[in-house]
Amino acid sequence: MIYSMTGYGKSVLQLPTKKITIELKSLNSKNLDLNVRMPSIYREKELSIRKLLAAKIQRGKVDFSIYVEATAEDTSTQINTPVVKQYIEQLKHVVDGDAIELLKMAVRFPDALNTVREEIDDDEWNTIEAQINTAVNDLINHRLDEGKVLEQDFNKRIIVIRNTLEEVIAMDPERVEGVRERLLKGVEDLKEKYDENRFEQELVYYIEKFDITEEKVRLNNHLNYFIECINSKDSNGKKLGFISQEMGREINTIGSKSNYAPMQQLVVQMKDELEKIKEQLLNVL
Repeated sequence: MIYSMTGYGKSVLQLPTKKITIELKSLNSKNLDLNVRMPSIYREKELSIRKLLAAKIQRGKVDFSIYVEATAEDTSTQINTPVVKQYIEQLKHVVDGDAIELLKMAVRFPDALNTVREEIDDDEWNTIEAQINTAVNDLINHRLDEGKVLEQDFNKRIIVIRNTLEEVIAMDPERVEGVRERLLKGVEDLKEKYDENRFEQELVYYIEKFDITEEKVRLNNHLNYFIECINSKDSNGKKLGFISQEMGREINTIGSKSNYAPMQQLVVQMKDELEKIKEQLLNVL
């Protein structure tokens, strides 16, 4: 089971006087990168929100937003009546105008309006926090769905690499025989007598130097381990990334040791599939 770092979650809460929308978006990132946006009334809860998100989301570039839309008359701004009346009296000595025009002018002056700071209601916040958890779970489920798509892609590409490796294994005796024939022809072209026993010893040494048996075994083990980690309970993109690096090391060594064009073509195919795996691993949690 693997999770993608790409996901989206949303939850909508309707309260008596307002509608609250909670939204989360996440993309891939090496670490957890949280961007939290919310109305000032809830700002004191930001730390607890960050802790909740860090515990559940773990990694990724995450945008978290709370949007509030008033759905009923619920204003915290009131007219400062004594101050407005004083402004109107002073304006009467400056300009001529009816009461409505003077009132329009007065309410624009400083301190004409009082804004009462809202306090967070505990019951309301508990309801909002429950909705935040709902939105986070929605995001996680989206990540899981994206992870299933990635898992199918990984399995397909691992099969291609494994099948290509089997072709390499089947081709290896042909490669070794080709090396033997080239060396033998090279010696015969010298038209010099040579010690056949010594030639065989040197040939064995040369072939052993370019032997890829260990690389084939290790690459096959890495392929098995990769699939095992995909099917484990926890999603660990970093671990899968390390395994893919080891796979790349073995494939590169096979390529450098092969000294045989048909085998090197197969190595190129394996490299191509592995690069596609590495690219997709950047999205795995």
